[in-house]
Amino acid sequence: MSHHDLSWLAERSYVSDGGLETDLIFHHGVDLPEFASFPLVEDDRGRALLRDYYDGYAAVARRAGAGLTLESPTWRANPDRGADVGYDRAALDRVNRASVAFLHELRDSYGDLDDVRVIGAIGPRGDGYVAGERADPDEAADYHRGQVEAFADAGADVVAAYTLTGPEEGIGIARVARTAGVPVWVGFTVETDGRLPDGTTLADAVALVEEHEAADGYIVNCAHPTHIVLGLDAGDWLGRIVQVNPNASTQSHAELDAAEELDEGDLALLAASYDALRPLLPGLRVVGGCCGTDARHVAALWGV
Repeated sequence: MSHHDLSWLAERSYVSDGGLETDLIFHHGVDLPEFASFPLVEDDRGRALLRDYYDGYAAVARRAGAGLTLESPTWRANPDRGADVGYDRAALDRVNRASVAFLHELRDSYGDLDDVRVIGAIGPRGDGYVAGERADPDEAADYHRGQVEAFADAGADVVAAYTLTGPEEGIGIARVARTAGVPVWVGFTVETDGRLPDGTTLADAVALVEEHEAADGYIVNCAHPTHIVLGLDAGDWLGRIVQVNPNASTQSHAELDAAEELDEGDLALLAASYDALRPLLPGLRVVGGCCGTDARHVAALWGV
């Protein structure tokens, strides 16, 4: 296990947020070119939108008597995706640091919540839904280094990679987090069959990362619980999963990608199918949502 202090994770559970981008686009009419939400940190209006968004989850944490994790709006703030919206490496470094600093300000403003953790969120180099060619772990480490180091320097409690489509990129992110001296969670998305988009089983993906550069925990996100459960083959590895953030919809990634309107799913089905995962995941501590979810969905997962 890591030398990093994640002892807080053993003590209690944490409310995570929902689908930031889908919530802003479909509920607030915000234009997010390339699905990038990180530019919102750059101005007062954007920060106000983000503050309102996170406030909704702080309210869930209050009602649940739980901790709160604040995930930075930086899933797209990597070199390729940043370039698509006009950010070079220097600008990305600035906005990644600013995102963590903004969450620290929010944490300070939630004085009545005794346990708020800041997560530096990393997305895949590629699409997030579609598996590209297999990554080389060292190339992935080099690619994600700037973002990981910005988060480490800015004081994130943990860096977490979400929606990875293959294990190799996760190895690279874990590797660079180790050198940056920051705890790291590696997160995968799965298709409707419970496998990663590149065809790897969840069990094999976790085993491969563990073999090469063990993370401090693993995440599954951006799939419905009825899809995720198909990937939860028995084994000790299930205890290594610390966070599950499902989609609201039971549709496939391809269907969601083509959707013109938001599928907010069936709240009762979401909650019941998530509850079916819990006994299988003894290490599960962080509970929130992904695409199509908002504070109502996350409140339902918490029974508040």
